[in-house]
Amino acid sequence: MTEHDLVLVTAATGKTGMPVVAALRERGLPVRALVHRLDERADRLTALGVDVVEGDLLDADAVSRATEGVGTAYFCYPITPGLLDATGLFAQAASEAGVRAVVNMSQISARRQAKSHAAFQHWLSERLFDSTTMMTTHLRPTFFGAWLTMKWVPGVVGWSVEDGTGVLRLPFGAGRHGPIAETDQGRFIAAVLANPVPHDRQTYALTGPVDLDHHQIADELAGALGIPVRYESIEIPVFSEALLQAGYPPFLVQHLASVAQNYREGVFAGANDLVEVVTGTAAQTVRQFAAANRSAFLEDGLVQTR
Repeated sequence: MTEHDLVLVTAATGKTGMPVVAALRERGLPVRALVHRLDERADRLTALGVDVVEGDLLDADAVSRATEGVGTAYFCYPITPGLLDATGLFAQAASEAGVRAVVNMSQISARRQAKSHAAFQHWLSERLFDSTTMMTTHLRPTFFGAWLTMKWVPGVVGWSVEDGTGVLRLPFGAGRHGPIAETDQGRFIAAVLANPVPHDRQTYALTGPVDLDHHQIADELAGALGIPVRYESIEIPVFSEALLQAGYPPFLVQHLASVAQNYREGVFAGANDLVEVVTGTAAQTVRQFAAANRSAFLEDGLVQTR
């Protein structure tokens, strides 16, 4: 791409969208940010010199307006119904607009045999993008670092601090993964958007640099936060019922329960240095992430799925 090519970032106020925009602007690239609503997060994007537009990925006209004049684009859809419709609309609008490359946020559990409805739809979404003439790059990240901070159901599921001790209550058994920080994903995505040719038709598993089980993760959190931290594995049905009783959408709960089983089976296991190879800077370790985000662990964690 040239230095004047416009980059479109969808879900621009989300967990990965904000870091992508910041990394692109650090590179001096012009950015258009598609946001679901104009709020204080959108105002922060405007302050970065970004062209902020409001719209929904399920609105064909809004997507067409957003892709006009764009050279490369980052496509990200939340864990809600509608991904395949959104992918079709975006692929068509982007093709009509002459977009040359799309970086697609998928997930590590995306596969033909996925039991999660969301993960299976991500696999199909990848195939839809592959059927276009655009350069496509699929990202399959493991669980984000910020998920360690989330109080899904306070005191029941997720992170909590009880009598001065941090507790992780999650349904992951003895499984392992290499948590990846959203800022590291942002740097990686920006690098691919800035130079998409070497990454065309590639599928990347994005992870942090160290593969850990949750007992080891708890030890790393303790080292960063300066408090005792322990991991308590809970059963998947208990996890699912707690989320449903707390009002989480059934579509999301079905996905989380399915990938929890995948996690126990080793689907999420492993770590790599892709972030460092592509960006030149290593991804954060869990301890580094916790130290940099201390307030997120010691204050209320907000749930945001993507």
